[in-house]
Amino acid sequence: MSITRLVTVSLASLVVGLIVTVPAVHAQGHVLVPADKVQWGPAPPAFAAGAQLSVLEGNPMESGPVTLRLKFPANYDVAAHWHSMPERLTVLSGALNVGMGDKLDRQASQKLEPGGFVSLPAKMHHFAWTTTPTIVQISLQGPFDIFYVNPSDDPQKRSSSR
Repeated sequence: MSITRLVTVSLASLVVGLIVTVPAVHAQGHVLVPADKVQWGPAPPAFAAGAQLSVLEGNPMESGPVTLRLKFPANYDVAAHWHSMPERLTVLSGALNVGMGDKLDRQASQKLEPGGFVSLPAKMHHFAWTTTPTIVQISLQGPFDIFYVNPSDDPQKRSSSR
């Protein structure tokens, strides 16, 4: 499959997974989402089964500010990947182990607990993993994308992952 087709299919899958969780923007242009009103749905196929996603602000497929949350189960891995735009991540609950590099290396990561923060420049190769259920909030400038360093790590290519 060509890289252009792969990116197109990935983005289309992401749109379907994200659209159902976008909250309404009020006429004044602000977004207000009480904690008990956060709507979760399955994360798009670019993430392995088990992750859940909520889009709090913006449209991840369009240019502009985006705020989303990801909920990971215990013992969840996100293989080494990168994004074409900078990413800012805050741990809300649980713990996220984050590292930089071309492959997931548990020894080369740092544990971030609630309140922990990481800011990643565009194209920075990074990975993450959990040992406990974890919720993170990510802020970025859309459109959102994800490219796995090793294409075989892409969950969309592993039919048994979903």
